[in-house]
Amino acid sequence: MKAVILDAASLGDDIDLNPIRTEVDSLQVHDTTAPEECLERLAGANVAIVNKVVLNADTLEALPSLELICVLATGTNNIDMQAAKRLGIAVRNVTAYGTASVAQHTMMLMLALGNRLPLYQREVADGAWQQSDFFCLLNHRTLQLSGKHLVIVGQGELGSRVAALAEAFDMRVSFTARPGKAGDQRPSLYDLAPEADVLSLHCPLTEQTRHLVDASLLNRLKKNALLINCARGGIIDEEAALEALRDGRLGGLGVDSLPAEPPREGHPLITALDEPLNLIVTPHNAWITPEARANVVRLTVDNLRAWQGIPDA
Repeated sequence: MKAVILDAASLGDDIDLNPIRTEVDSLQVHDTTAPEECLERLAGANVAIVNKVVLNADTLEALPSLELICVLATGTNNIDMQAAKRLGIAVRNVTAYGTASVAQHTMMLMLALGNRLPLYQREVADGAWQQSDFFCLLNHRTLQLSGKHLVIVGQGELGSRVAALAEAFDMRVSFTARPGKAGDQRPSLYDLAPEADVLSLHCPLTEQTRHLVDASLLNRLKKNALLINCARGGIIDEEAALEALRDGRLGGLGVDSLPAEPPREGHPLITALDEPLNLIVTPHNAWITPEARANVVRLTVDNLRAWQGIPDA
């Protein structure tokens, strides 16, 4: 069985790929692959292993040997799933590999924004502390998490882990109803928004969740509320959120993803990092702890073994 990894660099160069190598007859590893290189590199391969490389219908139809696609991520939007099904190509993804990592990152954003870290770090760098009449700076009202209300969209494994960590900080946690799901008895985000001190998003990007947090929803939040998105770009209307932050209608904004990644054409939130705002933008790296990336390899091995009908070791 011949396997080819098209974008191994997306896992980093410190992750051991040997567990995958032991499951196949041959493994070709490419750090990155341009769209026009896919056909040549996958010629004769039985297994394609990809993270974000796009495999469209035309590409899949030109690869008669291909039997399995292992996606090194949860999302499969880079694969033409209908074409794969039509051609009899199995597609396997990995889930829950970065739960601890992303939950930790979420809490980091929550703590940093709550303590107005971006604002105070800027003032220290600009010399405001050094010139203060007092021993400390009190220019920005901070948020003590204890006793505050965290509202979470998404009660899956990740949202539940964030809730457990928040409860350790003595926060009160509520989950909203799943957007677009009829019969969900939990309160809606619209109803819970005015009560939220922190709103954290851990749901997939769907037609029901695109711009879920829009200008109207932002207007229902408390003036000092924190908004955190460690899910997908586009779940919030980033420009509306930035406007609310600039206007003092939002206490803090932290995002780990943007609608287009990497943001080669720029983005208003990145430009705004030069402004004195309680704003944090991280480069979609909530998931990247070594443990999480090693989990991706381990789960991919599980997928290879299950596809071959090999029982768990």
